Amino acid sequence: MRTLSSLKPAGAEVNRWRRDQLVLSGFPLPLATRVAEDQRYDLHRLIQLVEQGCPPELAVRILAPLGEPLEPREAA
Repeated sequence: MRTLSSLKPAGAEVNRWRRDQLVLSGFPLPLATRVAEDQRYDLHRLIQLVEQGCPPELAVRILAPLGEPLEPREAA
């Protein structure tokens, strides 16, 4: 039987994979890490925009979920 605690590593693995894909596409690591952890971002659209010449920071602003601040979040 799978418990909630056994599901956490899978989520971390998904976030790691998303981060790695973003970094490979040219995103700076801090931005890739923040975006990868937010499942509201469409990873494929982000990568597509960057592959078409859009700077990663602008791609994130374009596809930011509604209600999100446009400025990068400060590290805690």
